[in-house]
Amino acid sequence: MKRNTQELNNLSIQVRRDILRMVHAVNSGHPGGSLGCTEFMVVLYQHLMDRKEGFDMDGIGEDIFFLSNGHISPVFYSVLARSGYFPVSELATFRLLNSRLQGHPTTHEGLPGIRIASGSLGQGMSVAIGAAQAKKLNNDSHLVYTLHGDGELQEGQNWEAIMYASAKKVDNLIATIDLNGKQIDGTTDEVLPMGSIRAKFEAFGWDVIDIEKGNDIEAIIAGMTEAKSKTGKGKPICVLLHTEMGNGVDFMMYSHAWHGKAPNDAQLALALEQNYIEGESDY
Repeated sequence: MKRNTQELNNLSIQVRRDILRMVHAVNSGHPGGSLGCTEFMVVLYQHLMDRKEGFDMDGIGEDIFFLSNGHISPVFYSVLARSGYFPVSELATFRLLNSRLQGHPTTHEGLPGIRIASGSLGQGMSVAIGAAQAKKLNNDSHLVYTLHGDGELQEGQNWEAIMYASAKKVDNLIATIDLNGKQIDGTTDEVLPMGSIRAKFEAFGWDVIDIEKGNDIEAIIAGMTEAKSKTGKGKPICVLLHTEMGNGVDFMMYSHAWHGKAPNDAQLALALEQNYIEGESDY
């Protein structure tokens, strides 16, 4: 069932509250990118993807998603829980010993919704391409979605996979790049300038779409719907999602400083105040 824009916005606020509380509770984690990708992840799971009841690793007969930049696990866990994959109360175990919700998603704990371990950056594209080709072999018309960080594209394995995807016409894949221009040590331009990511993907034979307002629900729906319409036409699809790291919390935005830093008690209270919604259901 697709949620409407107001429901998606309300859920995004709730997910931001989850992210903030999870990271604060253990004084560890990555709130910046998680907050920046909240609206995208909510739209993906609650409006865009064709999902079936329950979870199995094969994912046959449904759209599937791979998170490549696994450090933004707080937003992934929150959206999975709020989408019914496991109890919302389990979010309270984030990064604890013996928890299924480790800092980077892993598979051996058997957490529903997690298809790959993504602690090491740069590998998600390769896995997603393999899954997309498997869908074609299985005559499964559903799509494969992925999310990657822009700084993650500095990993060379991505470009081998990107070259392969176009050469093999993997046109049931939509790869989204979180284009916030920041990574743990500074801006992407300061760490390792990549020039035009659009030009690079186009040069590698991909179809590219920009979502300029990457934290706007309606813009995400429109852009991803366009991306979906371009599948099945011989080219893989790249979506450049222009987001703001730390979105929704004024003191976290416009800086890379909150890439991997938890808020203290006072900062948490302020951040939650900025993300208040009537009838919130905190775990």
